[in-house]
Amino acid sequence: MQKQNICVLFILVLASSTILVSSQTIVKSLPGYPGPLPFKLETGYIGVGEDEAVQLFYYFVESEGNPDEDPLIIWLAGGPGCGTLRAFFFEIGPMQIKYGSYMDNVPALQLDPNSWTKVANIIYLDAPTLTGYSYTTTPDAVRSSDTDSAAQTAEFMRKFVRDHPRFLKNPMYITGISYSGIVIPMITENLYRGNDEGLEPKVNIQGYMGGNPLTDKTGDINSRLEYAYRVALISQELYEATQKDCNYNYAEADSNNLQCMLDIDEVNQRVGDINIQQILDPDCDPATNLVRGGNPITKGSRRILKENAIKMLPARSILTDGAVCRGVYYDYATLWANDKNVMKALNVREGTVKEWLLCNLDMKYNYGKPSMPQYEFNVQSSVVYHQKLTQRNCRALIFSGDHDMMVSHVGTRAWINSLNLSITDSDWEAYYVNGQNGGYKTTYARDNYTLAFATVKGAGHTAPEFKPAECFEIVKRWFAHRPI
Repeated sequence: MQKQNICVLFILVLASSTILVSSQTIVKSLPGYPGPLPFKLETGYIGVGEDEAVQLFYYFVESEGNPDEDPLIIWLAGGPGCGTLRAFFFEIGPMQIKYGSYMDNVPALQLDPNSWTKVANIIYLDAPTLTGYSYTTTPDAVRSSDTDSAAQTAEFMRKFVRDHPRFLKNPMYITGISYSGIVIPMITENLYRGNDEGLEPKVNIQGYMGGNPLTDKTGDINSRLEYAYRVALISQELYEATQKDCNYNYAEADSNNLQCMLDIDEVNQRVGDINIQQILDPDCDPATNLVRGGNPITKGSRRILKENAIKMLPARSILTDGAVCRGVYYDYATLWANDKNVMKALNVREGTVKEWLLCNLDMKYNYGKPSMPQYEFNVQSSVVYHQKLTQRNCRALIFSGDHDMMVSHVGTRAWINSLNLSITDSDWEAYYVNGQNGGYKTTYARDNYTLAFATVKGAGHTAPEFKPAECFEIVKRWFAHRPI
């Protein structure tokens, strides 16, 4: 019966396939915000893949600075499978949620003073398929992978500038955070290669950017041990013993090596109650396994969402010790995005999305676990794509919150060093925001390729969420070709 219902759903969607062309809607107001929007917001769908069966939903905000000349960037969330509305509200978008306040029966919204839209035209894309409001028109198109997602996003970008020729000349950058670090360099190389092959339209691809980017899955997991030692979560004796007994390989340690397994168990006991995404935040998720698996994604309180009225969500979630759980903040976005009037304002196609989820857990990545029902993790490392891009006329920016243990700056610096670039004008030099130390930077180059790497002092895994002013200042300087 369930299979029959699924088939009926796809038949209904296909019956309206005459409208499944690239669609654009100018959104002038949104539930929760008083009055007209003070920026230009467009939403829409672009079909990609075979027969354009994958319909990718996007939010596009024109630059509030100089849209005709400012960069055109696409922002990809992590997961994979996390909706880009998370970036729109919590990371780099033009709006924030006013916690505990409501308007039009949804959480109230306010402007974000550190929105990256002040210096760039930004596409917030729900990708891969079945992320956010994106959907498919056939059952076969449901399953995706790292390589499929990268190819489809590159196709999306060419079609976007085809439909928006005004932005063909703007510098284009592929950007995102967390798991999107796997696909960002793949998409970027795909676009450069497409230009070489004469694909139309030719895009003005200039480079890419990654925030706390998962890049080399084994190396990034292995680096958690060194990071834990550096920030005093484990002792020097345990760190050195684990290195020796496991031969510096913890993510894929030999399960027959008893002493190594004992060391790893002891490490995991030491960090089991640490929030891996921001080591200073309260731990609101199950115990962390530091060096073997462990990639928690806050699910939000599904019970609260379903059982309580909209105004029952508190402004803050307080634990017994007075700590604040960040996950409840995301619940506000879930409530907002599932409101019928919100979907109508965004022009979400009726009947295509049963429920908007912050993250589609059917795609959740856990190191060492098999691929999920809807997603195949078929790229172990994207370093080879970074290496290819070093042969291009290309700019790269990588930034890492220095309190992130999930994808630590230790592992990120390791794969950057493997590119064998030359350090140019700064090596772990402090940069300043509003007169205060914002973190440390190193700049690299080879021929026409440049890479800037910066830590963000005090930030966690989604760095712009924790330190919005510092991250905004970094990208503002980088987009303007000024030193960080």
